[in-house]
Parts: sequence; structure tokens; C-alpha cells
Amino acid sequence: MLQYLLTLQAPASMSTLKEKARKLKGELYAVYLACRDRRTPWYAKAIILLIVVYAASPIDLIPDFIPVLGYLDDLIIIPAGIYLALKMIPVEVMEECRGKAGEPLGAKTRWAGAGIIIALWLLALYLVIRFTWRIVT
Repeated sequence: MLQYLLTLQAPASMSTLKEKARKLKGELYAVYLACRDRRTPWYAKAIILLIVVYAASPIDLIPDFIPVLGYLDDLIIIPAGIYLALKMIPVEVMEECRGKAGEPLGAKTRWAGAGIIIALWLLALYLVIRFTWRIVT
């Protein structure tokens, strides 16, 4: 037992976590670029779309207020879906997209992404209000 405890690694430092987060951000942007590529199969694009919708959706398979299990589905389903999609995207497409993802983003691209996210949230808010209004009246 003592040998097992000695082999455990110390928690990662904040700089290591920041580096991993930066790499993940670049990988997500590379997956986005791969979705826009014509060489990416439609089924890989469909899996990525489903994962993005699931991640952004306020509805989960297991509600988040349930201790441990609430976040466990997010920690399993989303990475598994991304892994599956990455396996479906051709290697040469992902390598090319990873290279493009390393290039700095322009302000126009950042504003367009923010606009899409805001539009999706406004649409969700509209649908919730509309649904609630029908129930109340």
C-alpha cells in the first residue's frame, strides 16, 4: 500500500492545467475546421454536431444537481463523442486543420463565433418563453 501511495503523482500545477486548456482549445478549433472541410465524411460532422448540441443543451441525460452522477455523464459522453468523431475524420484532414488552428484568429472570426453563440442562446430563451406562455395562458 505504501508503494502505491508513493507512486501517486502530485496534483498538476496551474501552469500545466493552463497549457492543457490551451491545447484543448486549439484541438477544438481544429475539429471545427475539419467540420467545414469537404473531405470530412457527413457522419463525422453529424457526430460533432450532436456533441456540440448536447454540450450546449441545458437538458442532460442525468441532471447536474444529482451529486457526482450529474457531471459524470458530461465527463464521459462529450469526450467519447469527440474521440469517436476524431477517429472518423481522415488523418490528413486533421493534420491540415491542426496546422490552420495554430494560426492566430482574427477579430472577425471571434466576433462571428460569439454572434453564433449569442444567437443560439436567444433562440433557446425565445423557445422557453414561448413554451411557458402557452402553458400559463
